[in-house]
Amino acid sequence: MNDAVIIPPPPPEEAHRTLATRTADVDRQVLAAFDLAIAKRSAAGLALVAVGGYGRKELFPQADVDLLLLTSSEAATPARDALADFLQQLWDGGIRPSHSVHSVAECTIEHTGNAELTISLLDRRFLAGDQAVFQALADRFQPFLAKRGSAIAQQLAGLAEGRRAKFQNTIYHLEPNVKDAPGGLRDLQTTRWLTQIDPQQGLPSLEGALAFLAGVRIRLHELSGRDQNVLTFELQDALAEQPAALMREYYRYARVVDRAVRQAIEAATERPGTLLGRFHEWRARLSTSEFTVSREKVLLRAPQPPEDLSLYEFTARHQLRLAPDTVERLRGVTPKAGWMEWKRLLALPRPAAGLRAMQDSGALGAALPEWSNIECLVVRDFYHRYTVDEHTLVAIGALEQIADARFSELMGEIEDPALVRFALMLHDIAKGSGRDHSQAAVEVAHTVMDRMGAPETDRATVEFLIERHLDMSGVMSSRDLHDGATARVLAEKIGTIERLKLLTMLTYADITAVNPQAMTPWRLEQLWRVYLLAHDELTKELESERIHSAAGMPPERAEFLEGLPVRYLRTHTQAEIDIHYALSRQLESRAVAIEIHNERGFYRLTLLTKDRPALFASVAGAIASFGLNILKAEAFANSRGVVVDTFTFSDPHRTLDLNPTEVDRLRGVVRKVLEGKQEAERLLRSRPKPLLPSKARLKPRVAVKNDISEAATLVEIVAEDRPGLLYDLARVISEAGCNIEVVLIDTEAHKALDVFYLTHQGRKLDPPVEEQLKAGLLAACLAPH
Repeated sequence: MNDAVIIPPPPPEEAHRTLATRTADVDRQVLAAFDLAIAKRSAAGLALVAVGGYGRKELFPQADVDLLLLTSSEAATPARDALADFLQQLWDGGIRPSHSVHSVAECTIEHTGNAELTISLLDRRFLAGDQAVFQALADRFQPFLAKRGSAIAQQLAGLAEGRRAKFQNTIYHLEPNVKDAPGGLRDLQTTRWLTQIDPQQGLPSLEGALAFLAGVRIRLHELSGRDQNVLTFELQDALAEQPAALMREYYRYARVVDRAVRQAIEAATERPGTLLGRFHEWRARLSTSEFTVSREKVLLRAPQPPEDLSLYEFTARHQLRLAPDTVERLRGVTPKAGWMEWKRLLALPRPAAGLRAMQDSGALGAALPEWSNIECLVVRDFYHRYTVDEHTLVAIGALEQIADARFSELMGEIEDPALVRFALMLHDIAKGSGRDHSQAAVEVAHTVMDRMGAPETDRATVEFLIERHLDMSGVMSSRDLHDGATARVLAEKIGTIERLKLLTMLTYADITAVNPQAMTPWRLEQLWRVYLLAHDELTKELESERIHSAAGMPPERAEFLEGLPVRYLRTHTQAEIDIHYALSRQLESRAVAIEIHNERGFYRLTLLTKDRPALFASVAGAIASFGLNILKAEAFANSRGVVVDTFTFSDPHRTLDLNPTEVDRLRGVVRKVLEGKQEAERLLRSRPKPLLPSKARLKPRVAVKNDISEAATLVEIVAEDRPGLLYDLARVISEAGCNIEVVLIDTEAHKALDVFYLTHQGRKLDPPVEEQLKAGLLAACLAPH
């Protein structure tokens, strides 16, 4: 595909013609193959039927061809060799058949575990064979559908809800699947099926959405040469000179489909008499003199919509949605809301439902004109999954369902939660402006709050949160959490414990809303540690000194602690120190002592041994050779030269989880590497190569900073992640004669963020060493996989 050539989606008439032409071409091939392979060898009682998209004559260029061989009885089933010959001819002709063989009787009974069969028959079309058999199915299927339609519709709705949940029930993906994602072609067809089973009134027309989505999918198939349904950034560029405009059009049509399918699903699942239906009848008691509640949706009683935010407060307080009629009546209505009205909405326990109602009706952009800057805005990276406006609403919603008790309790300690929620509403409001979006967002927020009449104290807090909304995540990924300078700088920026709590919860929400996997157990732990670190620094002075003559310790324990950094005591519980001391006693009879244990979703390997050159690199290589991802590593040494190294890593392939004996093997490999019986480099070479991007997306960067830490030089590396990268970097550091004090690892998509605190001959690096090291690290980043 030539990136310079723009091939826009076809206009509606061309899209429909393309689908019809492909269907007709496939019809000819299928009929010819059926005639040669089956028709001449089979007796009466067999019909060939097109089902699914092929049945309704909407066959996309690279889509599977769904076929049903319909029999009157088992005796009419085609011979195995005849069927194989038929399918082989289709494969040879470039067609991917998906076939099934069923009798008329099988097609007219309910299949609880295979509702797809019944659903596919809604689009049946006779192709060849015994017409009487096909007619027999028609005669029996309609009465069956009339009798069991309600149950089938509920199964279909359940399948749709399960599929939509895999996409977080949102249409606003940066790279949407135009077939299966919410608002896509599958939802559109689900709406058709549900209305075919039970006709419904008031659904929006889907003809425009079908033409647009079909045109996009046609181009995806043509450009990729396969059944590719994800509208990637690369394909967006191929379809439009202005990809942002293309995506805004996509979201506009997807909204129509999404609204229609949700309405159809609700009708199928909320029938009177069902448990859900009775619950919704009970919820109708929430109706007031202004609003009627019917089937979890709000209708307006007054001729004129309210001019304030009361409707959205009502929606949020009771977790309801607006009825389609209400949405239409609200078009063009601009709510009049000052600062106190916004705070009243955002102070509710679960205000996200009210904000989504405002988004659906257009009131959010009307009441807050700056919102239009981010509506349906695609900002491309390989970490975020949603458009900017959807990310914002997901972030606000994340504060309503906090699973971790520590953060939930912290949220409860915040005196004015409306401030953190309003800051979230505006924290990305300037994305796409071409400027530093944090600073630009502060300026926007200042204008907005001035217009709303916000008091100075509230304005200062919100502007602070927006300006600093990336600070804590930055510390998590690129700073030593146990270096006193890190704590002091962070505390100086935050200022008060009250602001720290607000910023922590904003950071929690911001990371959680990036994508469903962003807030890993490791990041959750890291954020909590950053909070505790800043909290301690704001209440007392921290010192990063060495331990000497540990008070209150038995002599042998004090000897073990002698010379370790004071931060060792801060970062380890008494139980962990006891384990480390026990491991140190093992060194009396062996060269290396190793402990591996699993904690809160990640593993930690602790080893004690005498310090030696390339020790850290060797252990990093051994761990990476098992396909494990190192998240963090610490290296401490006491005055006797005993190293206390801790490696924290995840197990993405569940190698250790599913094979407990692999933990022992990992322990043995690390021991052999340290004893010189195995080479880490050889272990990495024998590791299977994972699937990596065809070309690097990132140009590596190496920054050397001498003003971050009081005792060491900070080296920060940003590069394309790959297996063994940490080992290669550590080896370069070792060969330069540098000692690793602390290493911090973080990975976002394919981007590695590696931070080393280094010393050379016991002090910070001199300029000649810095230059040599920087060149070596860049070379390691660019080394072939």
